Amino acid sequence: MSVLWRLMSDVGRSLSLGKLAPVASARLSWTVSTGVKTLENFQIRSARVEDVPIILQLIRDLATYERAPNDVTATEEQLVDVLFGERPAAEVLLAFEGKSPVGFAVYFYNFSTWLGRPGLYLEDLFVKPDKRGKGYGRALLIELAKIARDRECGRMEWAVLDWNEPAIKFYRALGAKPMHEWTVFRLTRDGIASLADSGRVDQPASAKGSGAARLASLARRKK
Repeated sequence: MSVLWRLMSDVGRSLSLGKLAPVASARLSWTVSTGVKTLENFQIRSARVEDVPIILQLIRDLATYERAPNDVTATEEQLVDVLFGERPAAEVLLAFEGKSPVGFAVYFYNFSTWLGRPGLYLEDLFVKPDKRGKGYGRALLIELAKIARDRECGRMEWAVLDWNEPAIKFYRALGAKPMHEWTVFRLTRDGIASLADSGRVDQPASAKGSGAARLASLARRKK
């Protein structure tokens, strides 16, 4: 279902939005309160395999915004496999202004043992800087909330960088609460491999020799 938003002011317009009204199901219509500009061709849809180049470019744009442009190692081939292969690891919503991609949301499902329900985890939410202030980020979150509701998720979660004050204020305004008592831990690929290999029992040659000597001694005692 699509919705109509009226932005209340140019200052902080990404945070304060007006009442909702239904519009045509194929698109979202947005009107700036000053009447200077009207966009009737904003659309959110699920990504398809042919959208992989768009997704990768948005990932790179996000990395640049988060001050880590050289950290992206994903390739189109990888994204085709992990997003649209036999076992998709995540799903993607794409936002378009006309035919131009302006943002995306990447999400997957975790699980709450206490609730006994799946949860929707938002890995990435990004709107191009020059397209902000129009409510596109909020529109993406609303679509995610609908998905979480319809799939009976117990919660929605995401992380935000400590220095990203505009995003923090935005999320608070939506009613989201920071989880101050939790600390995120992470293992990278090297760390994962190191931990996985730590379970192997590879005895040194000296230990094997000692073991062989002990077995021989036990055998002699039995005789």
